Amino acid sequence: MSERATEPPERSPGLTLVSHDGKPYRFDPGALCLELLTTGGPGAFARYEVLHEPADLVAWATRSRLPDGLDLTVSGAELERARAVRDALFLLTADRAHGRPLDAGHVEVVNAAAAAPPLVTRLLADGTRAWAPGATGTGLLSTVARDAIDLFTGPYAGRVRECGAHDCYLLFVDTSRPGRRRWCAMEHCGNRAKVRAHRARSRPL
Repeated sequence: MSERATEPPERSPGLTLVSHDGKPYRFDPGALCLELLTTGGPGAFARYEVLHEPADLVAWATRSRLPDGLDLTVSGAELERARAVRDALFLLTADRAHGRPLDAGHVEVVNAAAAAPPLVTRLLADGTRAWAPGATGTGLLSTVARDAIDLFTGPYAGRVRECGAHDCYLLFVDTSRPGRRRWCAMEHCGNRAKVRAHRARSRPL
């Protein structure tokens, strides 16, 4: 990856996903830790796995809401831990979204990842910020896990939700002021719901 000395301008948060019919759409789960959940998951969600080699985790970090310029090195062992942390975080988030008790084993996986030193930024002489050298997969996972802890214990803990569509399991935190977000993305599941509702109203009695 090319190294950038200064912090770039802010970009819109979220990831570009592709629907089952091949249409791209923008999904903002509202938190770094929830962006990791789009890379696959436990059980039936393993079919969506995209973290097959260390370079895949590096590519995810590049697409995530982390600032650009992170020169990241990931080992095979760190990739395995990333999948384990993601799967535990996936189940914890689903439990939080549905008001279920958190599993102690999954909590411990996240806490263990958070215990390692996180990614580090540094101040440059021109007053800007950049990533410190030597970023590793372990530091990345610590940063993600700490973000999850902040989410689950912070003011938006009660707004962790699963998309309202019956066939979509994307998880997000609703950070909107009214707090009425139902869909992963209006341009995806939101529009599908509007079309179904319109068709239902248009059917002859």
